[in-house]
Amino acid sequence: MLKLHFAPASRAERILWLLEELELPYELNLMPFHPEALKSEEHRKRHPLGRIPVLEDGDISIYESGAIIDYVLEKHKNGGLKPSTDSSEFPYYLQWFHFCEGMIAQPMNTIVVHTILLPPERRDETVLGQAQRLATKSLQAIEIALEGKEYLIGDFSGVEFMTGHCCTKLSDLGCVTDEMPNLKGYVERIKARPAFVKAITTGS
Repeated sequence: MLKLHFAPASRAERILWLLEELELPYELNLMPFHPEALKSEEHRKRHPLGRIPVLEDGDISIYESGAIIDYVLEKHKNGGLKPSTDSSEFPYYLQWFHFCEGMIAQPMNTIVVHTILLPPERRDETVLGQAQRLATKSLQAIEIALEGKEYLIGDFSGVEFMTGHCCTKLSDLGCVTDEMPNLKGYVERIKARPAFVKAITTGS
């Protein structure tokens, strides 16, 4: 059985969401999102940097959320979530799957640091503003791509666990505005999915 090492409010939500959508059986190791647990000797054996998620599958232990998603879809159950390589959707699947970490994650992380993690006296409004502007530019590309579509490549796919997950977080941070109606609808559709709700409420 698959075993997911998970902490709430982290990229591990992506994997729990995927497992729930695919209705795959799994064991959950619920960990506090705290250095005491993540940097422990026990967890560093799973991930040398003390990060999550980590997925165990028998003798295999794999980390990095994008790699885990691809592994599950290829090794266990596709569920129609990843188009075949000869599909016209496949290049765009790859594009939007990787858009998340390439274009959204860095400014999103900076916004979190300068609005939530740092104490007020250490927050930098200039750095925060730069990150917000960069995030908005990246989100505009998604807004355009969603024109006339419910999801990024048409139907719900593995893209949503990466770029869609980031969009929900940026929405929570106030970066999805009324000038982005396609994106607002996209986020609402994702947040209404029972498997997503399960993922973001586990351990909270």
